[in-house]
Order: sequence, then C-alpha cells, then structure tokens
Amino acid sequence: MKKTLLYSLFTLSIASTTLTSCEEMFGDFLDKQPSGELTGDEVFSDWGLMEQFHFDTYNFLRHGALRINNSWLDAATDLGHTSYASGGVRTTFNIGNYYGSGGAAELTDTWEHYYRAIRKCNMILERIENVPKDTDLSEENYQRQKTQYISEARFFRAYFYWELFLRYGPIPLVTTVLDPDGDLLSDYTERPSLKEYVIDFVLKELQECEKGLMTYNTESTYGGRIMQPVARALYSHIMLYMASPRYSNESGITWQQAADAAQSFINDYGSNYALITNESDPKAALTNAWLLTPYTENNTEMIFYRNDGTIGWSGIANDTPVGEGGNGGLCPSQNLVDMYDMIDGSSPFTEYDETGAPVYHGTTPDVNEASGYSDAHMWENRDKRLEATILYNGVTWGNGVINVVRGQRDNPIGNANATQTGYYVRKLIPETILSNEHGGNSRRLWTYIRYAEILLNRAEALNEVEGPTEEVCNLLDQIRHRAGITGNVADRADLKTKDAMRNFIHKERTIELAFEEHRFWDVRRWGVAEQALGRDIIGIDVASDGTITRKVTQKRVFEEKMYLYPIPETEYWKTGIENNPGWN
Repeated sequence: MKKTLLYSLFTLSIASTTLTSCEEMFGDFLDKQPSGELTGDEVFSDWGLMEQFHFDTYNFLRHGALRINNSWLDAATDLGHTSYASGGVRTTFNIGNYYGSGGAAELTDTWEHYYRAIRKCNMILERIENVPKDTDLSEENYQRQKTQYISEARFFRAYFYWELFLRYGPIPLVTTVLDPDGDLLSDYTERPSLKEYVIDFVLKELQECEKGLMTYNTESTYGGRIMQPVARALYSHIMLYMASPRYSNESGITWQQAADAAQSFINDYGSNYALITNESDPKAALTNAWLLTPYTENNTEMIFYRNDGTIGWSGIANDTPVGEGGNGGLCPSQNLVDMYDMIDGSSPFTEYDETGAPVYHGTTPDVNEASGYSDAHMWENRDKRLEATILYNGVTWGNGVINVVRGQRDNPIGNANATQTGYYVRKLIPETILSNEHGGNSRRLWTYIRYAEILLNRAEALNEVEGPTEEVCNLLDQIRHRAGITGNVADRADLKTKDAMRNFIHKERTIELAFEEHRFWDVRRWGVAEQALGRDIIGIDVASDGTITRKVTQKRVFEEKMYLYPIPETEYWKTGIENNPGWN
C-alpha cells in the first residue's frame, strides 16, 4: 500500500469529525494517530500502531448536530425546520431534491464514508493475527486485547452496513480489503436480498461479536468504547425494524422475536441501566439524560454513544435563538408541539394517525375538550418533555426571555435567520455554554441508543403481539412518569385497542426520541413516510397581546421513491450497480 493511501484513511476520518480531538473523544485508550509517513506493512508490524489504526475507526461514528450543511436530519421530518435558507436539508430533502449539493454530507458522502470505515474494519480482521505481540504485554492481555479488537471491528462493520442499509437498502457486502486505487466496488455489483444482508450478516455479526467485547465498564478510561450491552442494544433496535411493516415479509422476523430481543437486553443488562428521574424537577431529569456523561456524571441511560469532547459557543451558535446572538438553526414545528399530552396524561386532541401525529383539519386538530387544552394557552399543563425540548414564547433561557413577537428579541425585522415556526430548539443545547457572555463550555455527546428506546422497543413489539396489556402500559408509564405525567396509560379509555395503542406508541416514541435521528427512519419502517414527511410544516405567529395564530411554514415534498436514497451517481456510472426504484 502506498504511504499516502494509509495516511488518507486517517485524515479522512479526522476531517469528518472536527468537533473534538481523538484524545478528548476516547479518553486514555486513544492517544494519537500513527504518522502519515507509515506504510500499511509498518503499521501492522507494530502492536501499538495497529491499536491506533483500529481506534481511529471510532472517528467514523457521526454526530447528528449540524451534520448536513449546518442542519439536522430531523429538520427533514415533520418535527422541525431549518431557519436559515442555506441549511442542507432545507435545500434538498424538504423540496424533494435528492441530488442537491447542500445535502451531500448525508445523501452521497455517506456511501464513501462508511465503505472507507468498513475497509478499516476489514484490514484489522485480515491482519491482526499477524501483528507481533507487544513485548510489554502478557500473553493473557495480548489474547484479551486481540479478541476485543476483532469483536469491535466486527461490531463496527455490522453497524456501518446497517447505516448504509437504512439509506440505500441491501448493497454489496464487502468483507475483504479493496484496493483504494482501484474501482473498489467494480467486482461487487450484485445486490443481496434483505435477508442475506440484514439477517444472515448484520444480525449474525452482532450476535457473534458480543461475547468478545468488553464487559460493562463505566471508568472514564473506556468512555465511548463498544461493550457487550451495545451489541445487544443494536440487535434489539434492528430486530424491531425487521419486524416492522416495511421489512417483515422479507426478513421473516416476527413482532414476538422483536419483543424478545428487547426483553433479553433488559434481562441481561438492565441492572446497569435506568431512566434518569427527578420527581421534583422532571425537566432537569430529561436534560440530564441527554447531556450528562455516563463515566463522570453517572448517566445511567446512555448505552451506545459517540464520546465527544467539550464544545463552546461556536458549537451551538447555529442552533441558538437569534436574540441570544445565534443563528436560529433547528426550529421545532407546531406538529411536534401538538404531539405532547397534558400533564395529567390526557390527550389534548381527539384523533391521532399512524404517524403518531394528531389528525389535522387545515392547521388545527379537533380539541379534546375534557383535557382543558386550548390554543390560547397551548404550552400550559403539558408533558414536561415539551418544556425540556422546545423553547417557546415567554420561556426564560440563557441570558433573556424568548420573545418571538414580530420585531422583538427573537424575531427581529430583517433577520433572515429568525424562526419561521415560532419555536427554537432546547434539547441537546447545553445552556451552561451561555454563561459568562458565552464563555462557558460543556460536553455534548451524541447518543445512538439509550435505555428509553429499549423500553419503547419492547412496548411497541409487545403491543403488536398481545395488544395493550398491563406490561405495555407499564413500560410506557416508566417513560411518561419520568416526564412528570401523573396519569397512567392503563386508565385511558381511548387506548383499549391494538390500533389505538399503536398510534399512541408511535407518538410516544416520536416525542421521547425527538431530534435524535429516529423519526426519519421510524416513519419509513412503519410505511407511513409519505404521510409524515410530505405533510405541511405548521408554525405559529405570536401577536403583541399574546394571541397565537397557526400557519403553514413550509409545504414538504415526499414521493414513494424517497424511502431510499439514490445510489451516488459516481458509483452508479462507474460500476453499473442496480439503482434504487425510481432513481434511474
């Protein structure tokens, strides 16, 4: 291998994550990158250099914040909107333009990003057995580390292939090291079946690698390492997808198997994880679940996460209200606001669809009068997840009070970045950074799977098997009570059928995991993406007297072919690989 080729593998991954240094991201177990002057043979002739090459694979885990030309993937769903016109999803997904350069970081770069990561995994798996043992390592530690690195490489390869599957469907499975100077996939144009790709490869890899991974460990030295619970959690996640309407016929996976997969995590690893609760301040509990670290701040909820270093004002400026000096950025929709229940557990609206959203007549759903809800006071007496996730008019935050009245602090005349929905995002934005004139700093890890999802996985699958049983209700109550809701799901007269509970669970999953890159994929696996992603984005205007008026902020475009991305044109033209339906 040419020296420059090996070097490019490192520089590519570092360039793809400018949020933190490797030392911050992975603690003591990743010190520095091997020199770009080293050849592949040199790297794989030294145990320490091989370790650094392997640990660099963690850099291919992607952070969701501002990932797509300063916009979020959830801004391409009905949950939000990017305030500034140059946002990547706003110029691509939202208008049905899947070839636009603004979305390249997601639509096309994903392909090369993950195939390069897979190549690194394949190199480790092919060559680690021939790397000489470090003289300072005992035979026991050498064998243990080797087993861990092999297992981590297999986990990563399975995860990267899963991420590719979500976007492109079953594509070539490469398990050997391809020459980066060649056409790479020129000999891999045959697309496997879904079963061959996901069931026979990805899920099998996760099952087989689990036992060789590190056992659960919260020491800061190992912050972010792939451990045994991570493999089981990802297995549960994928099993739920495979049992879902879009995939179940081809996968052969049943809802019962998905329910069992979630339960196996709870049985084997549940003692290590729990929802963060605080009865006196549910909003703080939720914020802690999203922002605290597992290894220094006892966050018992994060399972699989990217362990980023600290960020300052520049890391959140694009998603902070304009009145705070930010650029607006990710602005939640009224569609999302309408999904939150009342604090007593009752529903503010009378009917919900399979996407989890209320059924709209124009911009307004039919109100459930018994709930006490009214548009005039729409943020009062609601599920605390609303307050923890969304900044709305009148909320104190940072160095002031949110004011979206036209011409006021957060909606000044002439500022093109001011929110168009009437809201700004609060979730995943550390408020401590705003202290000392924006001189503070904070960690903001990116979580792929947390314990709340495992509970939701079990609840969704079990409802499909047995209907709204006591266990299904109890699983949901754990999540809802943590958010300050006082009522019990079992007491809801409107949730006594499987269909009603299904829609309710879709709603609960959406609001609990909002802005964590779940909605974009969930509506696809449920087979309702055309409804969810093609609907109008609703916002509000707030008048100086406090009157709230609903409005359409943006009309969205979603066609059936958009369930999958088109194969990147360079790969399609170069290899002749079969493109996805509708993209030829």
